[in-house]
Amino acid sequence: MELQLTPAQKIIALDPHRFRVLCCGRRFGKTFLAIDQMKACAASGVKRIAYIATTYAQSRDIAWAQLRNDCQQAAESINESRLEIKLVNGSQIILRGWEAIDTLRGQRFDLIVLDEVASMRNFWTSWNEVIRPTLTDTRGEAIFISTPKGFNHFYDLFNFQEKDSDYKSFHYTSFDNPHLPEDELLKAKRELPDNQFAQEYMADFRKTQGLVYKDFDRTKHVYTDREIRAVERIVSIDWGFTNPTAMYLIFEDDDANYWIANEYYKTGKTTQEIIEVAKSFRGNKYYPDPAEPDRLEEMRRAGLNVQDVSKDIEAGISSIQELLKTGRLHIHSSCINLINEFETYRYPDRKPDHNEPELPVKEHDHGLDSIRYALYMQAPVGFQNDGMVVSYPD
Repeated sequence: MELQLTPAQKIIALDPHRFRVLCCGRRFGKTFLAIDQMKACAASGVKRIAYIATTYAQSRDIAWAQLRNDCQQAAESINESRLEIKLVNGSQIILRGWEAIDTLRGQRFDLIVLDEVASMRNFWTSWNEVIRPTLTDTRGEAIFISTPKGFNHFYDLFNFQEKDSDYKSFHYTSFDNPHLPEDELLKAKRELPDNQFAQEYMADFRKTQGLVYKDFDRTKHVYTDREIRAVERIVSIDWGFTNPTAMYLIFEDDDANYWIANEYYKTGKTTQEIIEVAKSFRGNKYYPDPAEPDRLEEMRRAGLNVQDVSKDIEAGISSIQELLKTGRLHIHSSCINLINEFETYRYPDRKPDHNEPELPVKEHDHGLDSIRYALYMQAPVGFQNDGMVVSYPD
């Protein structure tokens, strides 16, 4: 017998908003709902639809078998190797992985489903530059699905309905799926740590376990518009191409506070393009990643005042932790990627051996690496002066 949508799933399915954000507990039935919505869209006319999980393999493992079986009778062709289905009415459904999201650049879709959004790296950059433009011609829709993973980009996306009427967010727990045995859920509640159960089953936003910067607090360290009496205008750069280049304009005031004002967080940019942006930041000191000396030399030839940088990760982290604890580090609310990294950058679950340094997991760190280069190297201001008054944005 074919399963029907649960009452909670029906509420989401019938909602008319263009962008629906689903924050749901494990086994709520997110994928079942997503496949239902893809089939409904495909049957409504000649449509192009994409389902995107964090990896291509996950797209295959999570959704392909059910989607292929459900579309068998209406399919003109099914391509197993490419995970593509073409229906007899001309609609097409494709499955892809977030790790190769650039392959969708320049295409056109009527519906995109993004599954496990909280685990998608560099989400805002790829959404704004790759995915969102594919929905423009068709006024296409998107469904964002995830269980929370700390207060990262998915938390911001979930709250987007407060400032954009195209968005609607839904919150449901694992208990909202009537097909799940309640005694199993209660058993998990007894066995799991409170925070883990709250995040995974109740779909509550909780701080990521093992955070590097536990003292970071949006209410204390994030600011909007204000006047800054600056004595230094610093620019930090973490080079990238496939991964984003992360660049920040940092003001140091006459009380040795640091105000991170402008964020540049882009993929696919050449060295010359990056240097042009760096020049527009008008820093009097530049702290770039020293790992690429050819790029440093290009910066010097462009007339930028390049400073020496240490890549001592532990010492750099300690310096930023001290700035957070003493309330001397402030991040503008527009620096959304950096804020997300502060809330997701973590240590591995496995403790290092006695003689090994404790280093964080190498992800969600491009912006944090960038500011670490500057903040660790920049000597604190040891005197008072009149400074220069600047306003954000400059």
